[in-house]
This record gives sequence, structure tokens and C-alpha cells, in this order.
Amino acid sequence: MGRQVMVLGVGRFGSAVARELERLGHEVLAVDRDPRSIEAIADEVTEAIVADVADQETLTQLGARDFDAAVVAIGTDERSSILATALLKRLGVKLVVSKAQHPLHGEILRMVGADRVIFPETETGTRVAHSLTMPLTVSDYFDVGPGYGLAKVSVAACAGKTLDELELRGRYGVTPLFLRRGDKVIVNPHGSERLTAQDELIVAGRDEQLERLFL
Repeated sequence: MGRQVMVLGVGRFGSAVARELERLGHEVLAVDRDPRSIEAIADEVTEAIVADVADQETLTQLGARDFDAAVVAIGTDERSSILATALLKRLGVKLVVSKAQHPLHGEILRMVGADRVIFPETETGTRVAHSLTMPLTVSDYFDVGPGYGLAKVSVAACAGKTLDELELRGRYGVTPLFLRRGDKVIVNPHGSERLTAQDELIVAGRDEQLERLFL
């Protein structure tokens, strides 16, 4: 089922996120204060609007509180990205993903409420778009081909259960490839492996299967 996502700032990184989200079947509102950026992407997203997103009244008029998620991909204007992040959380947006220019900027974004901070030098727009469609238990996504990927999944809610009890293949259609336990990585973990709250699983499957993965 498609989600409604705001993408604030549609430079190179933001436009890549917006286009991929639209391709994945989600409703995308692209917002930027630069008319040229909006003109460049207007035909590729659900709606594109020229606006200053560092303003609560503007975000309210755009209906921010009705969106499932927002990506703050504002370029070099750190003040605007921090304000937009804080305002989106104040308006009740459940998932706010914000782009940081450097570690200190990232820490401030977390302090004002960003649910996830991304650094564009290590994450592509496409990867971020896919991660937005995944359950909150999925902390990372890796695109390995059209409609197919790997997901890093927290299993804290399943601590004490074995992999067999999770029925990953039968219930979700995904395959567990690795189990990370601290510094130890177990390749092709056996079904009898009992999980701890700190474990992470790397599973493979089609995107639609990974999107249904609730552990």
C-alpha cells in the first residue's frame, strides 16, 4: 500500500529520493524554495510546490500532519533543515528522515527530533527511498536488483525465539542470510539459533515481502 511522503529540498539528493519513491508507487509532494528545482521535477512526482519549509504556517498549509513520512533533504542551509525537522515533528509527522552535512549537524537534527539522520556521502537517494517503505524494525536496506533487496532487521521484539519459530520463509517469503551478534557474524544461521535482544538479521527477499516484515 502506497504511502504519502513529503520531500523537502529537491536538489540532486532530494530529487533522487522523490523520483524513486514515486516509482515505487507512493504519493510524493516535492517542496523547494527554488522554482527551477520544482520545475525540473514537477512532471515526475505527484505534486511539486515552491515554498519555504522553515515556516510552521507553510507546513501546516501543505498538510504536513497528514503525511506518513517526510524527508528533509535541504542542501547547505543547515538552519532551514533543523527548523523544518523540528516543525515536522511538532506537527506530528511520525517518520522524519533528515539529511546532515556533517556529524555535528546530524547530532542537532537528532536533538530536535529526527527519527533518522542520513549522510549523502554514504547513502544514495534510491536507498533512502526504499528504506522509507520498510517497517520500523528495518534499520537499513540494500538494493541488489529490480524489486529485490537485502534488509537489516532488529529482532529485539523476538528475543528468546528461534529462527524456526519466526517462520521467515513460510510467513514472509524472505531468507535469513546473516545473523549479527555483537562483533560476531553467523553466516546462513540455523533455524535452531535462539535470538537475543541485541541481534540483527540480514534477510533477502522481494521488496514487497520485505515491506511486510514485522518482527
